[in-house]
Amino acid sequence: MRAIIHVDMDAFYASVEQRDNPSLRGKPVIVGGHAQRGVVVAASYEVRPFGVRSAMPMARAVKLAPHALVVRPRFAAYAEASEQVFAIFERYTPLIEPLSLDEAFLDVTSSVGLFGAPADIARRIRKEIAAELSLPASAGIAGVKFVAKIASDLAKPNGQREVKPHEMVAFLAGLPLSRLWGVGPKTEEELTRAGLKTIGDVASRDVEWLEARLGSQGRHLWELAQGNDPREVVPDRAAKSVGAEDTFEEDLTGMDLLRPHVHAQALRVARRLRKAGVKGRVIQLKLKFSDFSLITRRTTLPAPTDDGQMLYRAALELLERSHADRPIRLTGVSVQSLDEQEPQQLGLFSAPPPRSAKLNAVLDRITERFGTKAITTADIAGHGAEEEDGNPGKRH
Repeated sequence: MRAIIHVDMDAFYASVEQRDNPSLRGKPVIVGGHAQRGVVVAASYEVRPFGVRSAMPMARAVKLAPHALVVRPRFAAYAEASEQVFAIFERYTPLIEPLSLDEAFLDVTSSVGLFGAPADIARRIRKEIAAELSLPASAGIAGVKFVAKIASDLAKPNGQREVKPHEMVAFLAGLPLSRLWGVGPKTEEELTRAGLKTIGDVASRDVEWLEARLGSQGRHLWELAQGNDPREVVPDRAAKSVGAEDTFEEDLTGMDLLRPHVHAQALRVARRLRKAGVKGRVIQLKLKFSDFSLITRRTTLPAPTDDGQMLYRAALELLERSHADRPIRLTGVSVQSLDEQEPQQLGLFSAPPPRSAKLNAVLDRITERFGTKAITTADIAGHGAEEEDGNPGKRH
């Protein structure tokens, strides 16, 4: 059996805010945007008993917990903390599959000879995260990803749970159907009508009976109910695109107001491209209007690039062609068709790198040392357009 650990940071964004601001510790905290149009980015454990959850509309969250402390999100701080967490993971295994900024699967099968039993490795990781970053984390340990994920959920907050191979079927048996990966409301309703209420009920049925009702999904669910999940931990999944987008607190109308935000997003994307060592040639602009209608426009550059000004010029051209002087609530810039930058042998008469490459390298070093607001362009600074990474989440 493999040894898999699922590590999940507890109320990650809210925990970072409570760590960085001692006055928030032990208090109900909601990390979110505009009170009327934003959504809850994170909810501390102190506010969850009132029914506040991530992705809930802020208007509803504030009604449920009017006494809660609302904090604007600081995505750059969360990204920095995430990098520090993943650096701790890398001390124990190179087989790390990120699911988002705050959770990952770790395959430690080959690490037990160096660091001890899987549960001991999980305990060490959580202890180092707490000691070095002052953040809580939970962990689930099992032989398969599916069970490790459930175990970490049940261990929250700030705990860990191990499910040994011979315990998996019994561990799963009493859990509700919704815990099975692939069971949404529609499938759950169909299974409930057939008299099944728990994962154990699915495990006890004949697989042919399930296939007759659910097709190939029936066998998949039966396998999971038996604790069978052959999926491996897949590290360093290649990104299909790199993007940045922002929802504005108030709708913006007019090119003068929109340009700085698109510029800032293009620079953020370029910085992420350079950090990942990739370039792209397909530029996409996303616009969401005040009526929630959404459009995307694309253009293809002659050659791949990671230069923010080139991305901005391409995105601006798309914006000028697409903008109909309607109120806009969201803009986003992304780059697709990514190519890794292969090291090349320099020729005797090779052309020197463009000045923009040297400038970008200097800007990246300044940003890495002093933060994203240390140096920026006049239009962005003058209009208050954020240049921080403003939309982290699942890798895509």
